[in-house]
Amino acid sequence: MSDPGEPRWAVGETALLITVPEADPLVGGAGEAYDPAARGGVPAHVTVLYPFLAAERIDDGVLARLRELFCAHEAFDLAFARFGRFPELLWLAPEPAAPVRALTGAVEARWPEAPPYGGAFPDPVPHLTVADGQSPEAYDAMEREFAAGLPLRTRVVAVHLVVSDGFRWHHRATFPLGDEQPGGEQPGPERPDDRGLLGQRPGRARLDGRQPGAERPNG
Repeated sequence: MSDPGEPRWAVGETALLITVPEADPLVGGAGEAYDPAARGGVPAHVTVLYPFLAAERIDDGVLARLRELFCAHEAFDLAFARFGRFPELLWLAPEPAAPVRALTGAVEARWPEAPPYGGAFPDPVPHLTVADGQSPEAYDAMEREFAAGLPLRTRVVAVHLVVSDGFRWHHRATFPLGDEQPGGEQPGPERPDDRGLLGQRPGRARLDGRQPGAERPNG
């Protein structure tokens, strides 16, 4: 077994995320019970790009360019009405996926040295992780349990930059989409928060480089 004190992520690793607080009441318990990274400080989310630039490379200029990039994309609505599976992973599908893919593509085009998942997958599938490393039978039961709570709907008004300290992920900046100003918060310096990203209850954090990148049949 690995040492429980061993860092799970590289120190200074970063990610760009869309948080989905509407999903926490429905699937939060499954994430905490069945995702080994659930205590990493990240609430329910859809990944825009991981890993992004190392933290030491993200200066005021990079933050300004990210702000400008995301302001060029309008806020959008997502619905989560169906489950999908990768090997060992149960997830919810964000629909439509095109706006998420557009954000990922824009970041990758601006920083080609930071492709999604290090370039391991040619066409990453946007998804919200529910549980990881369980049996197909366990996933069957989860789908039955959570089906009545679907669809989930969220309004995406911002993308969040998070930074790993090796054990947890911490908020670094918020980038509004279009003219949106989520909660009046402006991008700013890192604010470590032991309660998790953006002060919310810790949720799923599938940010270990093992994210699958192409949809596979219930595998």
